[in-house]
Amino acid sequence: MAYYILDESKIIPYLLSIDTLRSFFGTDKLEVSEIGDGNLNFVYIIRAVNDLKKALILKQAVPYLRIAGEGYPLSRERMTYEIRSLLIHNTLIPKHVPDVLYADEAMSVVVMQYLDEHIIMRNGMIDAVVYPDFAEHMGRFLAHTLFKTSSLYLSSLEKRDLMEQFVGNAELCALTETFVFTAPYMEHETNEIDPLIEPEAKALREDHDFKVAMLGLKYRFMNQSDALLHGDLHTGSIMINTEETYVIDPEFAFFGPFGFDIGALVANLVMSWVSHFERSKDKDYQSWILETIVVLYERFEKEFLLLWSESEQSALIEKGFIADTGLAEYQKSFMKDILQESLGFAGAKICRRQLGIAGVADIRGIEEPHSRARAEKMALSIGTYLVKEHRRMSKITDLSDYLKEMR
Repeated sequence: MAYYILDESKIIPYLLSIDTLRSFFGTDKLEVSEIGDGNLNFVYIIRAVNDLKKALILKQAVPYLRIAGEGYPLSRERMTYEIRSLLIHNTLIPKHVPDVLYADEAMSVVVMQYLDEHIIMRNGMIDAVVYPDFAEHMGRFLAHTLFKTSSLYLSSLEKRDLMEQFVGNAELCALTETFVFTAPYMEHETNEIDPLIEPEAKALREDHDFKVAMLGLKYRFMNQSDALLHGDLHTGSIMINTEETYVIDPEFAFFGPFGFDIGALVANLVMSWVSHFERSKDKDYQSWILETIVVLYERFEKEFLLLWSESEQSALIEKGFIADTGLAEYQKSFMKDILQESLGFAGAKICRRQLGIAGVADIRGIEEPHSRARAEKMALSIGTYLVKEHRRMSKITDLSDYLKEMR
């Protein structure tokens, strides 16, 4: 099918032309409404008028940046990689990825499960909602998606075949290279810096050690192809309630370093923790966030090592190549590297959210200017520390202990 842009008048005929979706809705009359508030794509909900629980989400990429309009071209191929990532993650850990009912790469369209009993996690955390199973769920999600798309699990041929499906997502990778690792720490037209923290921003632009460390992280991001990543994993790309957790929006999916997704998620939890010094001032909620960071990482590490122990043959390790004691020594060093890398990437993510084009509502949504600036300064201090000192940290509790000392 030749590509065309769907609007509310075209969506129902499009859906009813597809057998699977026509069967899902039956003869019910349908209504369409746009619900997306993201920067890149259009998102619609399609409901049966007489049964609002019978609903699906349709997401389409257009050949420009949605938030900016047609004057800002952006390849719609990003939806191709989102579709492929969703399908792969659905095979690896379906409990935490929405069901895909239909995907059309030519139309840059995916139709999937409507998570009507869930909210965006960031919104819940702004309201200080506790999610008791989140750390367990996301620890397992990260372990399975990272390990099972890596050379620790796949054969060389399998890994290369999988990587080939994502090699074209260079445009969105380039956005990350610019807006996470570069632009926020120099004079750049896209930066959005609160005037009240301009002295701190200027100091960071002139910080030699910070810049050297950031180059090291950027190089890893650009050149390390450990596993298939979500690429933009934060509390705004998680749909959640107190019992279930779903990861959405993997349009930035690519093969990159193990620690990038982990670091991005940790960064957003840290920024939420910071925000509650000014928002709820709820020490119990902040303690839950710190505990969640520790449990999340420890669950990831435990599950990752369990999967590794069950894998007897992979591209990296031939059966019979190394004794158990040698493998255990290698694994210890390997996991320490993932931890340190994760904390470094977390620092980069925290810093860029204070200075760059895309902040987080947790902090930038604080209305009182001086209150917001206090949170921004604190977050920037934490992010700078992690970028510069992540190689000095050897366990996840080093991070939580550091944050407790700040408090």
